[in-house]
Parts: sequence; structure tokens; C-alpha cells
Amino acid sequence: MLLSGTQMHIVTFMFVCIEIVILFYLLIYRAARPDDNTASLNIVLIFLLLCYNVASGFLPDQNLPGSVFLQNIIAYAAGYITPCWFPFYVYKAFDLKKMKFHAYRGVYMFLIMPYFVFVAAYAISNNLEIAKNVLILPMIYALWVITSLVNAIKFKYSNNLSTIKFKEELAILFFSLSSWVLLPIIVYFNWSQVVEASVTNAGFLMLLGLHVKRHIKESREEHHRLIESEQQLLNWNSSLKNEVHKRTRELERINEQKTNTFVNLAHETKTPLTLINNYLEEYINKTEASEEITIIKKNLDKLSTDIINFFDLERFNKGIAIYNHDLISNFSEILKDNLILFKEFSKKRKIVLNDFIEDNVLVKADPVAINRTINNLIENAIKYSENDCVIEISLESHKGKNIFSVRDCGIGIPPEMHKKVFEPYYQIANQKGSTQGMGLGLPIVKKIIQELKGEVRIDSDPKIAPGTKITVVLDKHILSANESISSDVIISSKGRGNIEDIDVKQSDFDERKETILILEDNIAMVNYLIKKLQGNYNVVAALNGNEALIKLKSRAVQPNLIISDIMMDKMDGYTFAKIISNDPVYNHIPFIFLSAKSTRSDKLQGLKLGAIDFIQKPFSIDELNKKIESILANAGKQKKAALTTAFNALSASENFKSPIISNNFDQNCQLYNLTSREKDIAKLICEGNKYKDIGETLFISERTVTKHAQNIFEKVQVSNKIELINKLGC
Repeated sequence: MLLSGTQMHIVTFMFVCIEIVILFYLLIYRAARPDDNTASLNIVLIFLLLCYNVASGFLPDQNLPGSVFLQNIIAYAAGYITPCWFPFYVYKAFDLKKMKFHAYRGVYMFLIMPYFVFVAAYAISNNLEIAKNVLILPMIYALWVITSLVNAIKFKYSNNLSTIKFKEELAILFFSLSSWVLLPIIVYFNWSQVVEASVTNAGFLMLLGLHVKRHIKESREEHHRLIESEQQLLNWNSSLKNEVHKRTRELERINEQKTNTFVNLAHETKTPLTLINNYLEEYINKTEASEEITIIKKNLDKLSTDIINFFDLERFNKGIAIYNHDLISNFSEILKDNLILFKEFSKKRKIVLNDFIEDNVLVKADPVAINRTINNLIENAIKYSENDCVIEISLESHKGKNIFSVRDCGIGIPPEMHKKVFEPYYQIANQKGSTQGMGLGLPIVKKIIQELKGEVRIDSDPKIAPGTKITVVLDKHILSANESISSDVIISSKGRGNIEDIDVKQSDFDERKETILILEDNIAMVNYLIKKLQGNYNVVAALNGNEALIKLKSRAVQPNLIISDIMMDKMDGYTFAKIISNDPVYNHIPFIFLSAKSTRSDKLQGLKLGAIDFIQKPFSIDELNKKIESILANAGKQKKAALTTAFNALSASENFKSPIISNNFDQNCQLYNLTSREKDIAKLICEGNKYKDIGETLFISERTVTKHAQNIFEKVQVSNKIELINKLGC
């Protein structure tokens, strides 16, 4: 029974349909497992089988285009190509190493070549029956392939010839190949299409069945391995969780020990600080306070405040009550009393505190806690605001709530940092501003307001507008007949001095002195260093690396030595040192790090950036002075040696026309009382150098060279360079 209008038998058509379905299955399987090479081999095999079935089923057919000769050539080509693939297929898919010869050579010699002989014979004789005689060679070769296949399987299972897997693979491969061996016989004897399709396709379907069985077995094994892996992973996770839990408890214990140590240290420190502070106040009251004593007092107050903040924050974290919130506080009066003092401190920076305070705003809270909240928020607002601006402070009651807000005129806080600023020590851990502190003010405010079941809000976004508004919302309290307002709070100016002195005292410039550039964001430390060093040096200060670079680039300062802190806002010391070391104009300047950082890695990083020393805080000013003297002396010797070498090289040059400096030059310079710097400049003037070139050679500004030249001309009493050369004996 043929397919309507074709030469294809219905049996062949059924095999084609089945194989198309199998082909799509294999394509999907290959897409799911791109690393499975066997699936690719199966796809090629079934595609060739489809080509064979279609070609042998439809061809030859006089109703189709093309000659009968061409159709027969195509049909026999499909019948040859599929057996050619089979040796390579079993060699790769079943790892039959003994089939290598047939996979790469045998099929070309005994199948491909005979096919071309068949085509030639058919073309010459124009008789298909005569051409079929060539098929005897593929038939003989097929028997050789079967023998080789059996030997290859035996070699593969040489140690397990009795296994079921060996017998199964041998039987199916033998039958599959045998069906293709019978193909030349079927063609030769011109058996029916049904017999041909059934024999050849049955062998392949059995082969495919073997692979399906293997895939199922492998999938089951993979499934079992996956279940075992998941179970093992669950066991590992359980063990890991236990280990993490154990380690976490250990870390918590260690952290608790460290915290207790710091808390005990803070507690023990409070007593000596109290004694020192009280005796110091008695001394100040008895005698007039000097500048040094005032600085000591301010820094002692700051240290006391930091210790108290640290101690109180840890008590908050442990749930220990600090305040008695059963008391009634007059928020309005506490705020007004504080503003009297804050307004005085803000005048120096030309900061105006505009306030709107509603009278008799009461809150059920410890007045000390309210006072602390007010102090922290207003002090922060003054610290982080620009000079000559207005800070707005308000307190009012609205719908049963007391609303206290402070709006500063600083740069603002990005929205993503709003929660971070309430984390303890955030200032230390993330950025080092020019305002000093441990970053505990806002966390303490947050803890206090949480105790009072209130709310703290931050309204700030530098991208929209500068400034930050912090708002505290507390429940309004109505005073009953049997309640009284507590007054257990003393408004003190202690600690507010930390926000008063914001100006850096620069030393007067003396051209006879060498210049030191100091980078330090602690203003008290800057002023201390200026005071201690300005007797011997010109001292120029910058609060961060960015400010220092501006001064260097503008030629406002040409330092002989740079002393820099590391932790600074805008640009830290490491970044500044890296920029300086990469700039040929400034990389000759000696560099010292002066920092509280003390780890070995910090020192190594500093030295790698070109620093010649790393001095830890706290330090001895005498030690610093000696190191500065030594470094500048060595730098002077190196500069002098470089100049001498340059002069000698120029003197030896054939093109050097300027007169050689005579031995009388040094005596003449001493006679006219020229300084060492003036002597160096005089030499370069005598050689015909311009003032700008002299400045670049000696690393000083052209203006400084001009000033020195004027002094030289006045001392030597000359009016031009020729007279100078004659008088100095150049």
C-alpha cells in the first residue's frame, strides 16, 4: 500500500513520522543538555536515516522532476551515507576504541570509493542491474565491520565479559549493524520497500531504545545523586548554622568583654578627669588663665564629654536607666536658657540664631535629657554650618505634640545617609570632618527620644538644597493640679568652647626662614604646631589636602617640608601624598605623616607614598623639632650637592660662556653679609639666569627671587648685574 500519489510505502511513511518525532525529542534533549555529545551523534544518525527513508521511498518516480538516473544516484547515495556514519557513531557513542580504523579510514576505502565506482558503472552502462554488481564489495566490508564490532565490544569489556551490560550492548549493536549489512543484499536482490524499511529501521530503533534505556538509568542516578547532594547540603547547612551560631556567640562574648573593658575604662577615667578638672578650675579661679591653660581646659572638657557620651551610650545599649522620665520639664525655658550661651558662641563665626519658641511647652521627661538633646542638636548645627549664615530654631505645640526643630546652613546630608548618622561612631568609621568628635551626639539623641516614645526626623538633600533640618516630636504634657515642674538642670557653658575657636592662626612670613606646610583638621592642634614652630620657620596651615593643593597651585606657598595628618575630610593625607609624589614640581619636598593611626600597614602605606617619616600621636614636640631640623638640614645638603654638580657640569661644557666663579666669591659674600640663600641666588644671577629660572632651580617663587635680588643689590651697593659680578668676583 503506497502513500497517495507517491512511490513511498505506508510502512516507510510511518517510520518517517516516528523518526521525525524522535528527531524533535533529541533536539530538545540536546538543548537541555548542551554538554551531552552522544545526543548530537544520535541527531546526526536519525537525520541521515530520515534522508535515507525519504530518498528510498520517493525515488525513483517518473512523476518527479529529474532523470531516473539522477534519482537513483540520490537514492543510493542516501543508502551509502548512513552506513558510513555508523562506524564513527559506535566508535564515539559507545567508546569502542577498536573501531577507530573503520571510523576514519575503512568507510572511505570500502564504502565511499565503491559508491563512486557504482555511479561510474551506472553512467557507462546505463543499466542499474549491472551497476549493482559493485555492491558485492560493501557486503564483504560489512562482514568485516561486524567482526571488528564484536572484537571491539569484547575489548571494552575484557574484564567483565559475563556482565549483562556487555551482552546487551553486544546483541543490540550486532543486530543494528547487521540490519545495515543486509541493505546491500536487499538492494541486490531487489526485495520490497517494506522489507528494506523494516529491517534497516528496526535496527536503528533498537539502538535508540538502548540509548533511551541508558538515559533513563543515568537520569535516575543523577536524581539519586541530587537527592543525596541536597541531603548532604542540608546536613552541611545544619552543621554550618551550628558553627556560625557557635562562632557568633563566641564573637558576642568577645565583643561583650571588649565593651565591658571599655566601659570600665571609661568609668575609671571619669574619676581622675573629675579631679583634674576641679583642680584646674580652682587654679584658674585663683590665677589668671593663660592661653595654654585655656587650651588645656577646653580639650579636657572635650575629653570628659566624649567619655561621658561613650559611657552613657553603652548604658543605653544595656537597657540601664539613665534618666528619670517621671519628671516634668519646661522645654521652653530650658531652650531659652541654652540659647543665651549658644548665641554668644556663634557670634564669632557671624552665625545668627533665629528662634521661635512657644512659651510653657511642657514634656514629661527628665530635664537633663531635654537639655542634652537641645545641646547636641544646636551644637551640631553650629559646627556644620558655614560662616555668616542663619540657623533657625523653633519649638511649638501642635495637635498634642511638641515639635522642636533645628535647621542649619551646612552642605546637607544625602537621603541614603539619614539612618547612618544615628549609628554610633559613624563619623569615625566613615568620614573625618574638620569638626572633631566620636559621632555619639545624634545616637544619644535618638536613644533619649526612643525612651520618650517620640520621633526624630531628618529633612535634607544636598541635590535639592543645602542645609539640614532635624525635628524632634514628643508628646505634649498637660500639667495637673498635683504636679510640679522640675528644675533639676544646670545650664553650663562647659564643652561649648569646642565650637568657638575655628580660626587658624597663621604665622607672619619671614623670607629668611624656611617654610613648613601643615595639614591638620584639628584646629587646636594646628594652632599649637604654629605656635611651637613659628619661631624658627614660616608655618602655613591647611585643614585638608584639597585646601593645601589650592595653596600650592596658586603659588601662595612654596614649602621646604610638608607635615600631614591622615584622616581628613574632602581629601585625606594618603591621597594628598600620592598627588604630590606624582607631581614633578613638588615631589622633591620632604613629607612627614603625623597621625593617630599606628598600625604597621598604615606606616608602610605612608612610606610607600614617599614619606620619609611617620610620627604617631601623641608625640613629643621636642622630638618633632629635632626631626624637622635633621630633615631640612639633609635636604639643604642634597640641594647644595645638586647645585655643585650642575655648576661643575656646566663649567666643563664647551658651550658654557659665563665666567667661572672664583675663589674670592665666597669671601666677598661673607664680606657683604649675604645669607646662604642670597649667595645661591647671586651665583645664578652672575651666570646670567633669569629670575623665573632661578626660582624653578631653587624651588621658590619668582617674587621671592626678586625680593632676595633687591636685598643683594642693596647689601653689595650696586645697581646692575655687571657691577654685581665685578664686586663679588664672579
